[in-house]
Amino acid sequence: MIFTRWSAKFPGTQRRAAARSDRAAPRPASGPPATPPAAAPAPSATPATADGAPTAPTAATTGSVPAARAERADAASQELTPVALPPTVDALSVHDILGTIPALVAVVYGPEHRLAYVNGAYATVFGPRPAGHTAREALPELDELGLLPLMDQVLRSGKPRTVKSRKIPGGDRSRDAYYTFTCTPIEVAASGPAPDPEVACVAPHKGVLVFGAEVTDQIESAERLRVSEARQREAAVTLQRSLLPQELEQPDDLCVAATYQPGGTDAAVGGDWYDVITLGGGRTALVIGDVMGRGVRAAAVMGQLRTAVRAYARLDLPPHEVLQLLDGLAAEIDASQIATCVYAVHDPNEGRLVYASAGHLPILVRDPQGTVRRAAEPTGPPLGTGGWLHTSGSVPLAPGSSAVLYTDGLVERRDKDIDEGVEALERAFAGAAGAPDIVCDRLLRSLGITATHDDDVAILVLQHPERTGHEAELFHNAALELHGGTEAAPRARAFASGVLASWRFSPELHDLGVLAASELVANSLQHGTPPMRLRLRRTDRRLIIEVTDGDDHLPRRRRAEPADEAGRGISIVATIASSWGSRRTPGGGKAVWCEFALPRG
Repeated sequence: MIFTRWSAKFPGTQRRAAARSDRAAPRPASGPPATPPAAAPAPSATPATADGAPTAPTAATTGSVPAARAERADAASQELTPVALPPTVDALSVHDILGTIPALVAVVYGPEHRLAYVNGAYATVFGPRPAGHTAREALPELDELGLLPLMDQVLRSGKPRTVKSRKIPGGDRSRDAYYTFTCTPIEVAASGPAPDPEVACVAPHKGVLVFGAEVTDQIESAERLRVSEARQREAAVTLQRSLLPQELEQPDDLCVAATYQPGGTDAAVGGDWYDVITLGGGRTALVIGDVMGRGVRAAAVMGQLRTAVRAYARLDLPPHEVLQLLDGLAAEIDASQIATCVYAVHDPNEGRLVYASAGHLPILVRDPQGTVRRAAEPTGPPLGTGGWLHTSGSVPLAPGSSAVLYTDGLVERRDKDIDEGVEALERAFAGAAGAPDIVCDRLLRSLGITATHDDDVAILVLQHPERTGHEAELFHNAALELHGGTEAAPRARAFASGVLASWRFSPELHDLGVLAASELVANSLQHGTPPMRLRLRRTDRRLIIEVTDGDDHLPRRRRAEPADEAGRGISIVATIASSWGSRRTPGGGKAVWCEFALPRG
């Protein structure tokens, strides 16, 4: 920009120009100052304000600007066309300002909130309103919206108040409308002449300005978003629950219940899971796990791990071997996903819970006296880390005892150590009586788990009930130690026949049970090593026959040729029994079992 043309406007420039003019003017050597030429105009008088006071001298009157510069400045001022300034806000009336606002505006004054003004938008929605009447009479809609008490508070406190999203029925309009109302304290000047002409003004009235902004579009958009999010969350939860057992298997000797609480309000799928698997021979596997993170990927990993656990459980492997297989599988599925898991097996004949843990939280066990303790080590790293040999531990689970398996969402909080959460769960579990499903609900309430909890929660509760009375008559155990030799098989048949007769089974089931016991014992005598044991167990739903020995070679069913004199024992057992199986025992050796389903009723 070229500032030469405007230099006369800047005071600093004026002073510098005047100084240069003084230095450039010739000075006479002596004598009185030269008289100005007659043609030169006389200096003008100093201008004055409206009250007669002289104004400050300007650059033009003091002669501090050179003539050439002054002429250019005058020419520039002639080139500028004056622009008319808009009226100030003070010059506008209330009607000019509020009358054109599309929001609802009402002005009331006094303790009774007498109406002073409503704008056109208010009259369009509610109709014209007479001024001077109280708000209860003239503005009944504000009373219906619950604004009158709020206006009282605003008048007393002098502070504005806001209420959001008040619904106004549409009536003849196409749809209902929503408004957010703000009540603001104001002062309303009194109308009419002042009572005393000497008084310059009249004391104003305190009032309230009610301002209603329409938020219908925002409310409807928020409702559509809420419905969409609810639909997406419902789909996510449905997917999550479809990956969990639809119905828990109920073992003969345990009462089991589980619950799953999805975390947060978003539509992400979690990775918490649990399962109950009947292994046969009266044994039950219980598993709970947690794939860290949320989303479809975590759910996919969870689903694959749960399916793999079921497959490995059918092999009837010890818990630590199951986790060892899972560890390798998890690394193949997704090495970046961290997953924890507890796999436990309950054997009613031993009265213990054998388990292995991969980075998961400890199992809590409550004994019949109500004392809760944590299952001790071993605990290995999470699944997928590799390079770790998992080991199994055990904890007593006698009749009358309970246990709980859970994920970290139940006990972990951002502001507390996780051990504090486990301790709180111990206290809650100690006092949580009732059936397993009731215990699950009580643990959720005791730990403060609500629908807005930010993490998924899975709980698995099992109870080993203490049976008495008639129910106890349906559960029996009998065992016989076999020392080998030619008399072992006859002794086993005689023992089985006597036990089954005392349990009052039907003749058909009695004969089938004796035959199965005889074949299993004969197989053990031929292929196994001492010590050998025959065990019979009766529950309310099945008869279980099991033979153990010291050899770890597992039998398999095969087709015997007509000329073969052996190899038919397992085939006979598989044919007459409901199911059969074999497994290796922890101390070395094996167990071969079969089951017969008891008739209902």
